[in-house]
Amino acid sequence: MLAKDIQQHAQNTALCVLTDKPEYFKEFPHVLAFKHRLQSVKGYHDKRFVLEKALSLFESCMFLDSDVRIIDAVVKEMNSPPGITARAGCDLLRHMANMKNPKEIKVIEEVAEKLNIDLQKVQWFHEFMFAMRGQDGLEKKFFQLWQTISYLFEMRGIYHGEGYAMGLAAAKVGMNIAFDREDKFAFFKDNIERIRIKKGQSNLQEKQIYFDIHKNIEYRNRSRLQKISDKLIQKAVLSYRLLRLRKVARKDSDFHKLFERNI
Repeated sequence: MLAKDIQQHAQNTALCVLTDKPEYFKEFPHVLAFKHRLQSVKGYHDKRFVLEKALSLFESCMFLDSDVRIIDAVVKEMNSPPGITARAGCDLLRHMANMKNPKEIKVIEEVAEKLNIDLQKVQWFHEFMFAMRGQDGLEKKFFQLWQTISYLFEMRGIYHGEGYAMGLAAAKVGMNIAFDREDKFAFFKDNIERIRIKKGQSNLQEKQIYFDIHKNIEYRNRSRLQKISDKLIQKAVLSYRLLRLRKVARKDSDFHKLFERNI
């Protein structure tokens, strides 16, 4: 659906997709679909692979979660500065003050201590939408460090947290993180839309069709047997990925040097 949206509303814009089913995108000439198997435990940190791929092909890119919908023509210029430009976020310490999971806070503080990062200089941003442009070659170091940090988060049982990992990695290597809170195009993202509706900035009746489509895809009807089967498969896959995580982390020399003695 996002591919169709871009075809309709942002013509001449390429969509770079990493997927285990590249054949699904054959009908879209503007989609660059590359074969990819999930690397991180639950997929959140795989964002870095599509960013790396996009920046190997273009000077800049914009990351969108796959469940974002573009609902009107894209007419504004989107020339982002070097580094990362996010739509939403704040100082990491400010964000941490509202975090409810002490385990997440502990891991963030551990990474900052081991990497000698001043948390007062770290930014956190909502990772559903952000732009990225190369910054004097720092992106290579940024992606490598993000990977290393992600291993620690995942080995501590924090499988999301890519916004934390990106902010910490950017602060360490000196990559800029800026914020541009003006929407460049009309879009739908379920949790963002709920906030807009609560603030009176959006109308539920107008957006209900997008909520319904999202719900039908993410929470599709399944038989009881299918639900049990899916749950067993998910547990088996998770166990496999956790075993693989320990193996790949051990092969990361930076991880070994920085974190392994504490695992």
